[in-house]
Amino acid sequence: MAIEVVVVDGHTLTRFGLTTLAAAHPDLEVVAEASTGAEAVAFIASLSPDVVTLAVDLPDGDGLHLARDLRDRYPSLGIVVLTAHGEDDVLFRALETGASAFVGKSAPVEEILCAIRHASVAASSFTAAGLANAMARRHATAARLALSPREREVLMLLRDGVSIPAIARTLYVSPSTAKTYVSRLYEKLGASNRAQALMTALSKGLIRTDAATA
Repeated sequence: MAIEVVVVDGHTLTRFGLTTLAAAHPDLEVVAEASTGAEAVAFIASLSPDVVTLAVDLPDGDGLHLARDLRDRYPSLGIVVLTAHGEDDVLFRALETGASAFVGKSAPVEEILCAIRHASVAASSFTAAGLANAMARRHATAARLALSPREREVLMLLRDGVSIPAIARTLYVSPSTAKTYVSRLYEKLGASNRAQALMTALSKGLIRTDAATA
């Protein structure tokens, strides 16, 4: 029996390419194409496919948020995240959503085929061609940043939207000392404000996607 696939992408050319690719392989069958997340949800509910290929950027929302929702609803559904963005933080976001595979749209055909086939038999097991290198870069960055326990505490408070005066009260220090802690953290992260610091911390794996609030 062929692996039934729903292709979800806002770009007609990408959907056509994946459908054409599947048609050339007897073990794959595209049973529906969706251009939006809303269409994808309806197709998946009615067709119960084995695998969904999902673009990160969709016209009506974030594909990775949709991936998380689909994983919660359908534990056995294979989810292949396809993206034009090869950044490590996007890869790790895909991993955290419970996706089965992460593939660049410019990846070789065999890599895309392998991702779909993997997802059909191991929905809960994540695979990505660059995962090992991305993990190595994350660990190297974490070692280089080497936040102290106090700096990590301050980062968590910034993440939670706590003001500097409130940070001072929480840590039982003066406001000037709290400002010094925050300034040192910004300097280490190469940031000039809270938003930049949180984005950098997120991209470097110092905080989780679902925990960032600013």
